[in-house]
Amino acid sequence: MQENNKTAKIKKAELKRLEINRRLSTASEMEVEQLYKLYNSSSKGILDEETIESNQEEYGINKISKKGSDNWFKRLMRSFFNLFNIILFVLVLVSIVVDIILPIIQNQPDELNYISVIIISVIVFASSIIHFLQEQKSATSASKLIAIVETTCLVERNGILKEIPMDEVVVGDIVHLAAGDIIPGDVRIISAKDLFVSQSALTGESIAIEKYAEINKKEKFESITDRHNLAFMGSNIISGSAKALVVIVGNDTFIGSVASKINEKQEKTSFDKGIKKISILFTIVISCVIPIVFLIVGLSHQSTEGSKSWINALLFGISIAVGLTPEMLPMIVAACLSRGSIAMGKSKTIVKNLSSIQNFGTMDILCTDKTGTLTQDEIILERHLDVNGHEDLHVLKYAFLNSYYQTGLKNLLDKSIINRTLELAEEKKYLDNLELQYLKIDEVPFDFNRKRMSVLVKSLKNDKVTLITKGAVEEIIHVCNKIYLDGKVVALDKKIVRKVLNKVKEFSEEGMRVIAIASKKSNIEAVGKLSIADEDDMTLIGYLTFLDPPKDSAEDAIKQLHDLGVDVKILTGDNPLVTKAVCAKVGIPYQRILLGQEISKMSDTQLAIEVEKTQIFAKLSPDQKARIIKILRNNGHVVGYMGDGINDAPAMKVADVSISVDTAVDIAKETANIILLEKDLNVLAKGIIEGRRTHANINKYIKITVASNFGNILSVVVASLMLPFVPLAPVQIIFLNLIYDLCCGAIPWDNVDKEAILSPPKWDHNSIWKFMLWFGATSSIVDIMTFCILFFLVIPKQITGQTFTKISQYRTLDATQMKQFKEMFWAGWLIASMWTQAMVLHFLRSKKVALIQTNASSSLIVSTLLGIALTTSLPYIPKINKALSLEPLPAEYFGWLALLIATYLILTSVVKVIYRKLYKTVL
Repeated sequence: MQENNKTAKIKKAELKRLEINRRLSTASEMEVEQLYKLYNSSSKGILDEETIESNQEEYGINKISKKGSDNWFKRLMRSFFNLFNIILFVLVLVSIVVDIILPIIQNQPDELNYISVIIISVIVFASSIIHFLQEQKSATSASKLIAIVETTCLVERNGILKEIPMDEVVVGDIVHLAAGDIIPGDVRIISAKDLFVSQSALTGESIAIEKYAEINKKEKFESITDRHNLAFMGSNIISGSAKALVVIVGNDTFIGSVASKINEKQEKTSFDKGIKKISILFTIVISCVIPIVFLIVGLSHQSTEGSKSWINALLFGISIAVGLTPEMLPMIVAACLSRGSIAMGKSKTIVKNLSSIQNFGTMDILCTDKTGTLTQDEIILERHLDVNGHEDLHVLKYAFLNSYYQTGLKNLLDKSIINRTLELAEEKKYLDNLELQYLKIDEVPFDFNRKRMSVLVKSLKNDKVTLITKGAVEEIIHVCNKIYLDGKVVALDKKIVRKVLNKVKEFSEEGMRVIAIASKKSNIEAVGKLSIADEDDMTLIGYLTFLDPPKDSAEDAIKQLHDLGVDVKILTGDNPLVTKAVCAKVGIPYQRILLGQEISKMSDTQLAIEVEKTQIFAKLSPDQKARIIKILRNNGHVVGYMGDGINDAPAMKVADVSISVDTAVDIAKETANIILLEKDLNVLAKGIIEGRRTHANINKYIKITVASNFGNILSVVVASLMLPFVPLAPVQIIFLNLIYDLCCGAIPWDNVDKEAILSPPKWDHNSIWKFMLWFGATSSIVDIMTFCILFFLVIPKQITGQTFTKISQYRTLDATQMKQFKEMFWAGWLIASMWTQAMVLHFLRSKKVALIQTNASSSLIVSTLLGIALTTSLPYIPKINKALSLEPLPAEYFGWLALLIATYLILTSVVKVIYRKLYKTVL
């Protein structure tokens, strides 16, 4: 039946996909006016609100429901059904069989014991609910923060252009697209100009695909994505501009229908790898512990318990494994990350991916672009010069026309040119109302390969058509064969080129950015006829110099990062001389600058050596930025990347932690793990500190808990070989572990030593073994002392009035005395274990001397005191002590307990000093 339903669903999905493909194919081949009519739209877009609502109702909302997306139900299931809880569930089942079913079958009502099942069930429920609530709180907070940064698109409705959130786009909307935009649905392109789209997320093609509006009914296409007048949701505009009609939205889009298949697998970060290795470590330990304990206990007690000894041995072995495992690890991790996220939120930092906080802390290299990070991101047009270096309004006029009429992504250079021209127009009539004196005919938008853009304008005074091109100096010179020099147009020769480039170099060394302006007369007067091929035989008329001054705080921020052990590397597509000047002003040391053209000739092996000794990388392509970050990661570094442009997206995708700003282009914001509401490196320093606190507290919990639990387990195994009964009942082991873990719930809010955040930490799962063996074995020494004091001195004196000298003397007791002896022993070891675990948590949480040089947070102190008080009182609380099989202890025991704790703390402190000398650290 289920198979039939599954087949029916698959068939239904296939039919729906065929219908969607038919709609797209029809849209590809249909005339634009027919499309408008079909989807209730027009050349001005959708005309009224009623049509918007009806189209949304008919074709759906623009949201994708991903099967793989997280939700409250999955978080709840994950909280209850994890490796640790599965072991507890098994323990419950075994306990049901041993303590309930067997006594009923054997008609032994006195042996019935519901308390173990109840307590273990409560433990599972309590720990799971705490984990769920913590994760739910984190997810809700993250969702609210992410909602602040909304991806929008430019739509035309009733002839009016406006920015709206992507999820408000409906079928029939006309969208205007430019470089950096994410396509908001599956669209039919109505008009386009040098439009290049990246479809790598859909098709795996790394090369951008050119799209255009023309209909081609004759050509046969292997896939719907091959159609050149269709573009698809999730793709992004690399260069050019377009106007398109939305045909498919939401789950019906190409990316929506195959979301589970095309979701790109994110590269595993250092945090992911670290947690995975720790999980593997615990799995190995658990796999070894259960059979060993099972055999020891089963064989040791077979003579006294018979066949039931093997069932008890299995129960005991499972409880031992649970006792070794830090069940609260998921909750502790979630709490630590959530706390870090809240702290960063107060610093105007939005954390989209919680695990990126920890990656922030372990980051040892920050790669960043120069503009807007080290500089004020407020480009000022300083000069408009002819080729001799004299101010020339003619150069500014042509620069204005180019910037004003281009419809692509207007960058800061364009805005500064326009603003400067409008300012001067009040004084210089020559510049007044230029936009009214010319008519734009066509354009060739900017792209990162050409590094230039052109507009074709026609003068309304004399009908003269002029092509105006601006861009990188080298690229402009490349398309020029003439130069406007001293009032004349002369041939451009090598001598003049050297003179121009030397002048440009002077400005660049002052930290200025320089772009060139060229022009030529043209006879093209038809829209759509201009192309890249027309950018030749031009005349160089001058250049513009811009200043993006360093931020006042940049030098201090760089110093902070260096003090925190984070190396700052500049990855930019900009001029190396400008970059060098800025870096010198903000205190980034460098010995050499590596250029993109040099990198392109290097093998990965060569580049792996060069990236370690190079701080400035200039003239880079987007792919080269990503390549450098990958190689740095392969070299063992944890790498962050901060960017806000289209060309930064590939690098952000491969970094351990990617950072962007609220003003970034859509593709950068979508890719980023963390978004800054203020472009300030000081905020990054705060994030690094929060990340290191998070890492320190997670690491603290794992190591101390595993060492403490391992010591208990080692002690119990040794005692099982010596004693005529198990040292602790399985339910007592689980209960002790739960109380200790609940005490550890305050660790995310614990204090962290300043020394612990001065350098980037590393995930080292091998150090867990060393820490566990050293400090676990240390605690076992005191545990064995506790066993001896309880078994030979305290308990026999209380029961018989005399001390024991041999273990065999236990056999002389009657059944009632044996039961009292055993339960008193359990109570004594339970209390001692809780005291030592709680105290050692304070003594091992820092490499400093506890209570003298460092103190835990108030919350951790309170939680451990409550845990100690609760455990110590259990044997004295009526009914509870009987339910847990605990017997009250004489006052004499607590004098011995004080001596044992003092011995343990002194011994731990000594071992801590030795451990630190051997391994140069504690945690």
